[in-house]
Amino acid sequence: MRPAALALVVAVGIVAAQTVDRTKPPQTAPLPAFKLPPVYETKLANGLAVELVEDARFPLVTVRLAFLEAGSKVDPPDLAGLADAAGTLLKEGTKTRPSKQIAEELAQIGGSLRGDATRDSIAIGASALSEHAGNLLELVADVGRNAIFPADEVKLYRQNQKQRLAARRAQAEFQADERFNALLFGSHPYARVSPTPESIDKLSGEALAKFRDTYLVPNNAVLIVLGKLPARAGLLRQIEQRFGSWERRPLPARPAAKPPESKTRIALVDRPGSVQADIRVGKVALTRSDPDHFPMVVGNAMLGSGTSSRLFMNIREKKGYAYQANSLLMRYRESGYFSVITQVRNEVLGEAMDAVLAELDHMAQVPAPASELSNIKNFLSGTFVMSLESQSGLADQLVLVKTMGLTNNYLETYTTRVRSTEPDQVQKAAQRYIAPADATIVVVGDASKIGEALKKLGEVEVSKAQ
Repeated sequence: MRPAALALVVAVGIVAAQTVDRTKPPQTAPLPAFKLPPVYETKLANGLAVELVEDARFPLVTVRLAFLEAGSKVDPPDLAGLADAAGTLLKEGTKTRPSKQIAEELAQIGGSLRGDATRDSIAIGASALSEHAGNLLELVADVGRNAIFPADEVKLYRQNQKQRLAARRAQAEFQADERFNALLFGSHPYARVSPTPESIDKLSGEALAKFRDTYLVPNNAVLIVLGKLPARAGLLRQIEQRFGSWERRPLPARPAAKPPESKTRIALVDRPGSVQADIRVGKVALTRSDPDHFPMVVGNAMLGSGTSSRLFMNIREKKGYAYQANSLLMRYRESGYFSVITQVRNEVLGEAMDAVLAELDHMAQVPAPASELSNIKNFLSGTFVMSLESQSGLADQLVLVKTMGLTNNYLETYTTRVRSTEPDQVQKAAQRYIAPADATIVVVGDASKIGEALKKLGEVEVSKAQ
């Protein structure tokens, strides 16, 4: 037998002789901490913050122009939906380019561009091949600075929004989200989750132009350019040429609107004929800057993220009350909320509510087992690193850092902070934000079928579905 063949036989024999414990999953190799590509930061004289991020893995360039204080929270009370409309309509025409020309120029460079609004901010997102970086910056600058909101586009947007709102209001889950946010946040702007028919009717080009001139200004913005970039000196000249003459404006002082404290409330939205009940249980929670943020991220994932979470395994797999059961942790600039979301059959509402509340109480009372905590940490770390693999994903996270007022090392320390979370920290966070005491409960369903079961939990506020 040849020496190589003999060595192979010996190696196979050794492996076969080893005992493999197939009752345990293989150990997950340690994930390396995320390392942010080189970042160059500067600021133009008009106050526009600029970040250049080198990422030469792909011949692409990705741009974000984010306005930090411009989301739906700054909508006038009678113009809910104004920020969303502004974000959507930015690319529908400028002082020098109609929407068709913008689309054609994007097509010529293989690019894309869109605007989006959140509760706190508006961001223009765009991308193209690196060789067209200058053309892409030109389009982003024109859309960000010179959008004119043509009357025909505004009219079409109003029509579409009314149809979309009517369709959403026909859904029990929307009714639940709307009522839940209203009860949690009260008079705070975060309470609004959608426009109203009246605010849609009031939407006009004049209102949008006023919003543009008030909030879409350089001293309220950050420009992030990410990818395989041209030489820095030349790129900075291009940015100065396109954005340097943009006039800064004083930003309006926003009145302090502190989110309310959580308090026990049970609300039933009567929707006659519903064969199931849509449930929301939760509290006002925290921001990403809070010391309990990472323990809460871990606890929320353990409780209700995915098919191996506690809620899913109990409410669906063990008891069969629902097709889906999960939890949600929303974080804004000034506040946030935690909630459990599920839909159950009318006849098991009482038992399902007891099971949900018991899971929430268990999170606050009993420290997490080490094996469960380890699995969740691996899951969160892995999905976070994967989310940063694309230029778009990394650009969105860089925008998040700026719009949420986070430290520059937030992304690089994320996995370390997740992995360093201990059981007692998760339990402490759960006692503050997950435990059912002071929780708000909203149920949308047929009051004649589920009202009595809900009353066993306490006093119920009943309203009609809209």
